[in-house]
Amino acid sequence: MKFFGRWMRRALKFQSAEATFQWDLYEKVVQQTTTQKGTIYFKKDGTKTVMGAKVTSPSIKILEYRNGILTLFDPGTDHETIVTPKGNQAQMESFLTLGFGGSGREMAKAWTISDLGDEVVNGVQTAKLDLVPKDPAVRNNCTHMTIWVDSVRGITLKQSFYMPSDDYRTAVYSNIKYNQGVDTKPYQIKTDSKTTTDSH
Repeated sequence: MKFFGRWMRRALKFQSAEATFQWDLYEKVVQQTTTQKGTIYFKKDGTKTVMGAKVTSPSIKILEYRNGILTLFDPGTDHETIVTPKGNQAQMESFLTLGFGGSGREMAKAWTISDLGDEVVNGVQTAKLDLVPKDPAVRNNCTHMTIWVDSVRGITLKQSFYMPSDDYRTAVYSNIKYNQGVDTKPYQIKTDSKTTTDSH
């Protein structure tokens, strides 16, 4: 797959990206879509990628992925949830950083990748790829993903994540700042002695 090779070479040049996002979750049982909007960043930290997101609508929530741990913070309830992948760190990282500086080698290990051709997304020429998890345990949660990758910058503009329940989650990224540095202060999780925490 010629494009995949070019994409992986571009990923080596990746240092950071910041974007606005819209996440839509369609739930088949109730036939409803819920939408979250906000900003997100991805940044290289050595050989790893750090991710931070600030959901601003419908309510403020902050997410951080660092050193293999995903943290979700709800300022409204002053509650923090910490998710540790327990041996599936490479899988979690490939989900969270897909198309934003994640390891191409780990991605190729974790997914069977098919080229679905070219498609224009928000006026940008993209390569459309379909990814099927190689791990049967992952397929219990995700049957496949479709991603649309900017053909020039090698970063993802859109992702659709399909679940066995026929629910699906779509992420669309816009206003992308590529390799321009990121002010991470708005994404910082601020806890205090009153913050409650649970771990998974």
